[in-house]
Amino acid sequence: MDKLITFAVPCYNSAAYMDHCIETLLNAGSDAEIILVDDGSFKDDTPAKCDAWQEKYPNIIRAIHQENGGHGEGVNQGIRNARGLYYKVVDSDDWLDADALIQVLNKLREFSQMPAPVDMLVTNYVYEHVEDNSQKVMGYRNVFPLNKIFTWDDIHHFRTSQYLLMHSVIYRTELLRECKLELPKHTFYVDNIFVYQPLPYVKTMYYMDLNLYRYFIGRADQSVNEKVMAGRIDQQVQITKIMIDAHDVLAIKAQQVKLGRYMLNYLSMMMAISSIFAVIADTPESLGMRTELWEFLRKKDTALYRRVRFRITNIGTNIPGYQGRKLSIQVYRLAQKIYKFN
Repeated sequence: MDKLITFAVPCYNSAAYMDHCIETLLNAGSDAEIILVDDGSFKDDTPAKCDAWQEKYPNIIRAIHQENGGHGEGVNQGIRNARGLYYKVVDSDDWLDADALIQVLNKLREFSQMPAPVDMLVTNYVYEHVEDNSQKVMGYRNVFPLNKIFTWDDIHHFRTSQYLLMHSVIYRTELLRECKLELPKHTFYVDNIFVYQPLPYVKTMYYMDLNLYRYFIGRADQSVNEKVMAGRIDQQVQITKIMIDAHDVLAIKAQQVKLGRYMLNYLSMMMAISSIFAVIADTPESLGMRTELWEFLRKKDTALYRRVRFRITNIGTNIPGYQGRKLSIQVYRLAQKIYKFN
């Protein structure tokens, strides 16, 4: 590895906002490489912008052009080509805080001198809500020890709305290769696999209470827009099935209680999201997908099905009948207002 960190930036018709993202990453200097993955862009000059950035910073930025494969294939391409000891995905409409980035790099340099570098570094991220110009910091002070290397045995309880997201993690690059992470093509919501499948391979962690990642919320075509999510319920269901197949969660919980508990909670959350957006879509097809997904889980692992199905989040998002579906949506709206998650 000849770089300290690789930033992978999947770009798809993102010429209007990608420059700001790249400019913030350049604060990392020559210790970093920035891989711009042009995912078959055709509506604007994204491909030309990627090439121009590479020409301007040839020792830092590399442009990779691929046929359209979706966000997941952009992440895969970054992993295949990364030369950094560590790996972080930054979406082209998001950005990193300059001061926090310098502190993170200093810590990664310390790790790079260790015989066994830390597997995963976690930082906070900030929701930047464009519609009301508000911010919401998502941190982990209540979960992780500060200023020390720790393992899963050392973590505390995650709150109901608190999970590791792609925005909050920096992985050791070789760990991602060792766990054979390969995200599906032409599918949204692959970031859930990115922060789920590698976790049993993570043995050591470090948490920095810094607001590093700024997550832009508000574009009408954004994948987390509610109408968009309801329209892509088939992809949400597909991702959830892949996660169900990825690990024997109850076996993990029997060996590593805290890790297994977290993964069980995350999978339960994914089932709840799939259920509620199937209800919001409100078509015979979407409601059928919801039923089929729960049956998929039941056939895969009956004990896991029972543990997930009767959690309060899934009871609240799977109330039977027409009036029950209306009540489920009201429960979701209340949670959305409280936690401002999209």
